[in-house]
Amino acid sequence: MKFFRYAVIVAVIVVVGVLRRWRRRRDGRSSQPRGRLAREYVSSDVGLVMGRELRERLRSRFYLVGTVVILIVVGAAIIIPVVHHSKNTDETIGVVGGLSPATRTWVMTTARAGAVSVHFVTLPGLADATSKVKSGSINFAVVDGRELLVETQFSANDVSTTASLAHAVAIHLGESNALVAAHLNAQQSAALSHAGPVPIVAVRHGATKGVNATSLIGVILIFMMLSQYNTWTLIGVMEEKSSRVIEVLLSTVRPVRLLAGKVLGIGIAALLQASIVVAFALVLSKIVGSNLLHGTATLEVLSTLVWLVLGYGFYCWVYAAAGSMAERQDQVQSLALPLSLPLIVGYIVSLTAASATGPSLLLKILAYIPLTAPFAMTTMVGFGAVAWWQFALSVAISLASTVALARLATSIYRRAILRTGSRVRLREFRRTR
Repeated sequence: MKFFRYAVIVAVIVVVGVLRRWRRRRDGRSSQPRGRLAREYVSSDVGLVMGRELRERLRSRFYLVGTVVILIVVGAAIIIPVVHHSKNTDETIGVVGGLSPATRTWVMTTARAGAVSVHFVTLPGLADATSKVKSGSINFAVVDGRELLVETQFSANDVSTTASLAHAVAIHLGESNALVAAHLNAQQSAALSHAGPVPIVAVRHGATKGVNATSLIGVILIFMMLSQYNTWTLIGVMEEKSSRVIEVLLSTVRPVRLLAGKVLGIGIAALLQASIVVAFALVLSKIVGSNLLHGTATLEVLSTLVWLVLGYGFYCWVYAAAGSMAERQDQVQSLALPLSLPLIVGYIVSLTAASATGPSLLLKILAYIPLTAPFAMTTMVGFGAVAWWQFALSVAISLASTVALARLATSIYRRAILRTGSRVRLREFRRTR
């Protein structure tokens, strides 16, 4: 995972360097010192537009109410499973071939310590145990005291009651079997010291069960925020054009700087809201003792924030260019649906894959397409099915596509923002190029 972290850092540094060089070349200021150029860029018109957008978003009632609503939804998603868990703490264990009274007592004592009640069901054979595990009649089965039978293999991040109890029983049975085999001579004592858990065998073959809950919440969060803030960008550009405010702004600010300041201001507001939601979820889950985010790695949280930024960075230019081509609210509505289709497709495919036992081929392909990568790659990280270089490759593809798209969107914005009277069609730009 260290390689993963370093790869992301290197990718960000490279992209920042490329963007700064591209900006210097366009402004014709290559001879100025880099530090002075960066300070001028932030403190000049781009910084002023960015600050104006940020202040407007943070002060808006919609932003404040939306943040509260998201916090309530996230809080409910964390608290409700805790309440439900306190009411549903029964585990049914099937037994094939018998289980010693000492082991039964140990299992019940261990489960009782976690406020869980255990019921043992005697089964005639392996076939019956397999059938009951598949149907969900029992949580898992102990076969001859030498292996556990479960429906699907548990993931490393699965901290459910069934997974925790099954792992504990497997370890105990492994130690018990080694103890039976040992008669306190040197060789048997050595075997006992190296005893491991009995194997846990899945009756349904395939990948691990389910996706990490943190990544699932991350996919939902990314979809909500990209939909919200991209729509803000679209409507904001359209309103400036229809009210003729843009004519005043363009008399003092270059189009590329005006557009950059707008998307940066809205993007910072989105990142701030996402950071508040993530921090709230982590703190609340710790307070109420929720297992929903238990075991969440820092990189999983960072991955969600990274793809929120990358997703916004890609889509904001598309929505800004579309806003410059519209002039009325009804035109915005006709543009919003086709623009949001890739978001909806990526979101639905990711949610569907999250409920499966492993990432599908379609999900793996979508993880490298910038239109759907924010959702698909976040889900892949939740499955633990991504190497550091795969994550870095997807990031690099998204960044390169964003740079190319930004140049195209800026060109469209510059030509369309002052054209009034009717909606500007994209085919008009193809004819003039």
